[in-house]
Amino acid sequence: MFYQDHLTVNSQLTVLNSVQKWFETFWLQHDPLVARRDNQLYRLNLALAEGFTNAVRHAHSGLSSETSIDIDVALHDDHMEIQIWDWGQPFDPNALKEPKPGTLQEGGYGWFLLRRLADEVSYDREGQRNCLRIVQYTPREALS
Repeated sequence: MFYQDHLTVNSQLTVLNSVQKWFETFWLQHDPLVARRDNQLYRLNLALAEGFTNAVRHAHSGLSSETSIDIDVALHDDHMEIQIWDWGQPFDPNALKEPKPGTLQEGGYGWFLLRRLADEVSYDREGQRNCLRIVQYTPREALS
C-alpha cells in the first residue's frame, strides 16, 4: 500500500486550518488500519501544525506572504511521512539548546516538541529550499 498527496499554500498562518483539514482527510481516506488512527493522527496533525507555523514564522520571516510552502504526505504500509518545504535561509535546529524543565525562554520549543511527537524528524537543505521531514512508524500490533 502506498498513497501520497501534495499541497501548496501561501506562507500565511490563516491557512493552517485548511492544511490540517487536508491532512486529516487524506489520512482518513487512505488508512485502513483503524488501530493507528486516533493517537497517531492527533500527534501527526500537531506535528504538521508546528512545522507549518515554524516555516511561516521563522523560515519565511521577512519574505512575502505569497511565498509558497509545499507539503507532501505519503502513507506507506509501515509509516507515514510528512515533508514541509520552505524557502528560508539554511538553519540547523540541532544547534538549539533544549530549555531546562521549569525555565522559560522565548522560542525554541517547537523543535523539541516535534522530536517528541514523531519517530524521526530532520530539517535539511536541499537545493534552494529546506525540508522538514516528519516520520511516524506504525506500531507492529497495528500491522498484524
